[in-house]
Amino acid sequence: MRMRTTLDLPDILIQDAMKVCHQKTKTAVIITALQDLVRKGRLQELRNFKGRVSLDLDLNAVRKRS
Repeated sequence: MRMRTTLDLPDILIQDAMKVCHQKTKTAVIITALQDLVRKGRLQELRNFKGRVSLDLDLNAVRKRS
């Protein structure tokens, strides 16, 4: 599903983003930027669990080693 919207963005910022991202369209730049933002947010959420989750695993058994 797509959503059409109107944005008021600085031209120079969009042009710079198009060069850096190697994208040919403004839409592609916005989609790439949003995907990256979501990915980084999800990674940060995972980092917040560091040290909070106890995985009582035997790695040798999981890896099927003797």
